[in-house]
Amino acid sequence: MYKFCRFVVLLSLVAFMNLESRAELNNSFMMKDLAGKEHHLSDYHGKWVLVNYWATWCPPCLDEIPDLVSLHENKKSKDLVVLGVAVDYKSELEVRNFVDDMLISYPVILGNSKIYSQYGAPEILPTTYLYNPQGKLVKVKRGQISKQYIEQLMKSNESGLIK
Repeated sequence: MYKFCRFVVLLSLVAFMNLESRAELNNSFMMKDLAGKEHHLSDYHGKWVLVNYWATWCPPCLDEIPDLVSLHENKKSKDLVVLGVAVDYKSELEVRNFVDDMLISYPVILGNSKIYSQYGAPEILPTTYLYNPQGKLVKVKRGQISKQYIEQLMKSNESGLIK
């Protein structure tokens, strides 16, 4: 039993490292939002980039949307870009209506096989990737985030406290 548990832990760690490595190596990601605009990580050199995977049916995702909207509105012209990636949806219309109902002002991308080939499909929703202004992945957070959490990560990274 002990050997099996160690194997499961090791397998989980390898899968986790592979997902983070894929995101790290794919610093040249390209995503097209619902408005048809392409987003490349290199377009945002000098700004933080937050990529958030979410679904319309996910309660923690819904809870964090107001904070993501606030971050986007307060920082989009300064130092942060928020990109939302909708996953596990029935139709584009469903996502568009949801975006309108929730007053989501940041760009929303429809998750698809092309997006998943860059990062892998998220295992947990929500999942957030945070890139620093140099385009380096500094955090993968599975589970709900808050505006305060992201601002603290940004401040910690500026101080060199997180990798």
